[in-house]
Amino acid sequence: MATVEMSEIKAGAVAGILEHTVMYPVDSVKTRMQSLQPDPKAQYSSVYEALRRIIQTEGLLRPLRGLNITMLGAGPAHALYFACYERVKCTLSEVIQNGGNSHIANGLAGCVATVLHDAVMNPAEVVKQRMQMYNSPYRNLLDCVRTIRHTEGLAAFYRSYSTQLAMNIPFQAVHFMTYELMQERLNPHRQYHPGSHILSGAAAGAVSAAITTPLDVCKTLLNTQENVALSSMHISGHLTGMANAFRTVYRFGGMAAFFKGIQARVIYQMPSTAIAWSVYEFFKYFLTKQQMEGEAGTAGPV
Repeated sequence: MATVEMSEIKAGAVAGILEHTVMYPVDSVKTRMQSLQPDPKAQYSSVYEALRRIIQTEGLLRPLRGLNITMLGAGPAHALYFACYERVKCTLSEVIQNGGNSHIANGLAGCVATVLHDAVMNPAEVVKQRMQMYNSPYRNLLDCVRTIRHTEGLAAFYRSYSTQLAMNIPFQAVHFMTYELMQERLNPHRQYHPGSHILSGAAAGAVSAAITTPLDVCKTLLNTQENVALSSMHISGHLTGMANAFRTVYRFGGMAAFFKGIQARVIYQMPSTAIAWSVYEFFKYFLTKQQMEGEAGTAGPV
C-alpha cells in the first residue's frame, strides 16, 4: 500500500505542475477577461486576440508572468490532492459499494481532496492573479508577496479561500464524477489506456469549468481587489467575503458579469485536465509497475 501511495504522490505532483504550466498563457487571459472594469487597452473579444495583443504590446513572456509561483504551489498541492482522492475514494467505496465503483464516493473524495489542495494553493493563486493583471505594479514574485503582506496582512493570502472552496468543491465533485463515469464507458476494466484518460479528463474539465465560472469570477475579484472597479462602486478598503463579491459583481454587470471569461476558462480547463489525468495515470502505472518489479527482484525466486 505504501508503494502505491508514494507512486500516487509523485504522479500527482508531476501532473499538477504540467496541468498548470502547459496552458498557463490561457489562464492569464482568463484572469484579464474576468476584470469587471478593464483598462481600454486590456479589453479582448477572444482568447486568440488577447494572446496576440498581449505578446505584441507587452512582450513574448508577459503571458507567463506568475508562472513561477504557480509551479511552486502546484507540485505539493496536487500531490496531496491525488493521494487524498485515491485513499478516500477506496475507503468510501468499501463502505458504500462493497469495493465497487461509487459515484457518491468519487464525489466526496474529490471534495475532501479539494480542501487540502486549496489550503496549499490559495496563496499562490492570489500572487499569480495579481501578477497576471494588466499594468500589474509588482516587479517580481518576491515584491508581490512582500507588498501584499505589508499593505494587506497575511490574511490577504486567504481572503478568497472560502470562495475558492465554494467553487472548487462542486467543481471537483462534478469533475471526478464525470471522469469516473466516462471511464466506466470508455475503460470499464480500469487498465492504463491513454486515449480514455485524455477524453475523460477533457470532458470532466469542460463540464466542471462551465458550471463553476460565476464563482471563479468572484474569486478573481477577491484575489485581485480591482481598485478601479471597487472605487467606481464607492467601495473603500478591501473587499472581503463571498457574499460581498457576489453583490459587487451583480451590481457591476448583472447576471452576464458572472460569466466573464467563460470561453477562456473552458479552453484552459479542457486540455489542462486532460493533461493532468493522462500524466497522472501514466506515472502511477509506470512507477507502481517499476516499484513492484523492484520488490519482486529483491525478494528473489521462491
